[in-house]
Amino acid sequence: MSIRITIDGHEVIAQHGDRLVDVAADNGVYIPTLCYQRGKPCLGTCRACSVRVNGNVMAACTVPVSDGMEVEVNEPEVADMRKALVELLFAEGNHNCPSCEKSGRCELQAVGYEVGMMVSRFPYRFPVRERETAPEKLWLERDRCIFCQRCVEFVRDKETGRKIFSIDHRGTHASIEVDVALANKMPDEQVREAAELCPVGCIIEKGLGYNDPIGRRKFEIKSIRERALKRKHK
Repeated sequence: MSIRITIDGHEVIAQHGDRLVDVAADNGVYIPTLCYQRGKPCLGTCRACSVRVNGNVMAACTVPVSDGMEVEVNEPEVADMRKALVELLFAEGNHNCPSCEKSGRCELQAVGYEVGMMVSRFPYRFPVRERETAPEKLWLERDRCIFCQRCVEFVRDKETGRKIFSIDHRGTHASIEVDVALANKMPDEQVREAAELCPVGCIIEKGLGYNDPIGRRKFEIKSIRERALKRKHK
């Protein structure tokens, strides 16, 4: 059923129940995301897509649109809120972009550019997190994990359907874990898919480092904003 909603004062037509973040993108309005992927179940973990809906702040990936909905995306206070959330993600981990294997292909780095971040307004925590190198084909650089849970929910053993990745503990003690036995059964293609699915440089394929030269990397060819606005539901 077609409905009408308002985004930043502009009326758009959408289908009842569609995700707000998708409706915005289809109408040329970019909302950053780090945990959400179009066509996959909503996770709602990163909150980088926060907008104001009918006066209340919500994560746009979790909101199904309804008739008459009024949405504020680029209102200054809301935009600064999203920027602060991205800054928090940088402050809570150790993100040394120049030396990261995923620089130029990292969604967190790309979103940082899009929201206009120069430096975090929050004190950097510099957590000590040990990397996991036991799996044969991949390793975890835990310093970079933002706990988006994409790998936890969307990467599973092809035979049993069991989760290969998990999050252990809570709060400041949380850590991303991997079932080494299941990881060692992953075909090469699935390893690459998991590394690509990770929005940062936490899941790294062994034997593959700086494989894309500067100037030809993913978000140097086309910005994350362009990719989001052109992505269509399959």
